Amino acid sequence: MTLAETRHFGRAAARLNLTQPPLSRQLAALEASLGVTLIERSPRNVTLTAAGERFYSDARAILAALDQAAKNAQAAASGEAGKLGIGFTMCAAYSVVPRYARAFGDAYPEVALNLREVVSNDLAAQVLAGHIDAAIMFPGLPDKGLEARTVVTEPLCVALSRAHPRARARQLKIAQLAGEPFVMASSEVAPTLRVTIVEHCRTGGFEPDIRFEVQLQQTVLSLVDEGVGIALVPASMRKAQLAGVVFRPLVDAPMTEQVLVWSPSNRNPCLARFLALA
Repeated sequence: MTLAETRHFGRAAARLNLTQPPLSRQLAALEASLGVTLIERSPRNVTLTAAGERFYSDARAILAALDQAAKNAQAAASGEAGKLGIGFTMCAAYSVVPRYARAFGDAYPEVALNLREVVSNDLAAQVLAGHIDAAIMFPGLPDKGLEARTVVTEPLCVALSRAHPRARARQLKIAQLAGEPFVMASSEVAPTLRVTIVEHCRTGGFEPDIRFEVQLQQTVLSLVDEGVGIALVPASMRKAQLAGVVFRPLVDAPMTEQVLVWSPSNRNPCLARFLALA
């Protein structure tokens, strides 16, 4: 490489802190091992043969790739490159996930961020099994061996069909919903959300008439859109914007949480970067 760049044995030897004889011997050994002539010598300078030009070009690419490999390894070790898998519930898709994805992508463009929407009751198990690095979910699901941090706190609101008689109200009190058919996430999917809704209904003096139990918040809203019931949903679900669904504030609405969970034994350096950003 140095000889090809200087085209002179004396200058190449000086740059390499060698004398000319060892440099000549090394070049001769290289040509012998390749079985080709790399240079044509003259008293004043060195000319590369066609084989020498090609070998120099390939060698330069190899050394550049080696340098990049070192940088890539350093970036991967520091969490600035690599892969990161994040699972989330539909509610998180309408709250923090878009902001996290944009901010993390801007800060660490070399990290392949894999976002997976997963049914809530599967998220903790997937984190524990190492299928994903972290999850954004409702609290209260099995989380043995996981760390958790609250990342969303928001009130419940009322989702009603646009054709519902109370759809024109500016806000609603929980007592006004007595006797209404409810669409609700099952206890297996979102136990804390379910308990929060039921207990708030009790403060209004009634037990909710749960007509439909589903797994996804999108399904909750789809059934509300059909007019088969009403629902109490986290306020971020207003961003779903179904044409036939209206959302109304709930007076003295209880607050709901979503948590970011991860395994402390996960050594993916990209996860540490994500946790710091979140």
